[in-house]
Amino acid sequence: MTEYAGILMLLVVAGAMMLTGLPTWLVLIGTALVFAISGVVADVIPAQLFGGVAPRLVGLFENDLLQALPLYVLMGALLNRLPLADTLFRAAMRIMPRGGAAAPLASVLLAGVFAPMNGSVGASVVMLGRSVAPRLEGRVSPARLGALVAASSTLGIVVPPSLVLILLGDALLRAHTEAINVTGRAVQVVNTQDVFRGALVPACAVLLLTLAVTWVLTRVSRDASAPHARPALSRAEAATAVVAVAAIVALLGAVTLGYVYAVEAAAAGGVALFVYGVLTRSITRPVLRAVLRDTIEVTGALFALLVAATMFTLVVRAFGTDRVVAHWLDAMGGGTYATLASGLVAIALCAFVLDAFEMIFVVIPVLVPPMLVHIADPVWIAVLVLLILQASFLAPPFGYATLMVRNVLELRVSVAALGRALLPYVLVQLLVIAVVLAAPGVLWRPDAAAAGSAAPRMSDEDARQLMERQLAPPTDEPRQ
Repeated sequence: MTEYAGILMLLVVAGAMMLTGLPTWLVLIGTALVFAISGVVADVIPAQLFGGVAPRLVGLFENDLLQALPLYVLMGALLNRLPLADTLFRAAMRIMPRGGAAAPLASVLLAGVFAPMNGSVGASVVMLGRSVAPRLEGRVSPARLGALVAASSTLGIVVPPSLVLILLGDALLRAHTEAINVTGRAVQVVNTQDVFRGALVPACAVLLLTLAVTWVLTRVSRDASAPHARPALSRAEAATAVVAVAAIVALLGAVTLGYVYAVEAAAAGGVALFVYGVLTRSITRPVLRAVLRDTIEVTGALFALLVAATMFTLVVRAFGTDRVVAHWLDAMGGGTYATLASGLVAIALCAFVLDAFEMIFVVIPVLVPPMLVHIADPVWIAVLVLLILQASFLAPPFGYATLMVRNVLELRVSVAALGRALLPYVLVQLLVIAVVLAAPGVLWRPDAAAAGSAAPRMSDEDARQLMERQLAPPTDEPRQ
């Protein structure tokens, strides 16, 4: 029964987060320490387990990809403090036809451009709340305002090359490596670039469908008759908007297509935003101090979460909970889609409590490796995980984006009204999920990753036995 201790750990973490309000990293570390000490005292896990923490952390921070994390956070902090978002929003309003749909459509376009650079759903909500929400008030109802900001803020989950995609790509690399070691498949290990390219088509579909739904809802509602006064825009601001959009699209496109590394793109974006702030004199000493403070606080919290999640998953594996998850997936039967559905439902349920980073650091390392043992298409799995996360964050009443919008915008609207306003956007995401599920071929993938999907599938019994042999700890060494 000790194998179920990891499940209990997840329940304890979820309960502690909801009841105490403590930082997630502190809850994870505290829970891991309590269960690890209890396991050692009960002689369930070896005391040498603690000696494996330092090497795991050293190996973790030797990953060059993590250099992009503070740079993405810096870009998000600059976007939240500089007037560039407001300038681009007014420029988008100028090119829209007169009518009530101009402002909502401009807000979605702005989110689509900035979402990959904001780094997180929370940062996107804050940015849209400052630059878009004041201009939408009076044009749309409070419920539609909240739904529009929430739906737009989740675009950063799937639009490459966002920080969520970078971290998920790294997590998938480790998970795919474990699955290959178990199955012995002769395939190339998935990398972050594969995830970027795989997410491109669904991201475009979600963005276009979100724009279409926003336009239709505005046309059929009373918002269509709202007055639309074209905002003032100087020639300098118009030129700034054109240059900014061209630079952002070129930079993000270069990363997605593999011409530029994510770290280089994040550094270039941070420098460009800082230069813009200096030239426009919008970076003052107080603003710079606030940007650096926000960057250090968020980066510190993310790295603390990464360390805590590493310790947490180490203890979970020491109890053997990962083997329990693998056995559950084996017991489901029903082939590929049954295994996939079980894993995705579990991820969706966890996403109602955890945000994207907590999901990537805590849940993905436990659930995804057993899924990849049975499903030899890591790009397909990665894209479905992204889409499930996006839909879960938007689903009321506990979706992360929904809660953030209610807190940041301080909306005085009922949960039922907000849920009705969110329903069309949730249906859009469910439609994209259904298409990707039914037709994996719609994803754009390198030949190596696509070839991996054609690898022969092992029987459930062979996969179960190989997973047990792979995960079983040696008798004279601590479990890793």
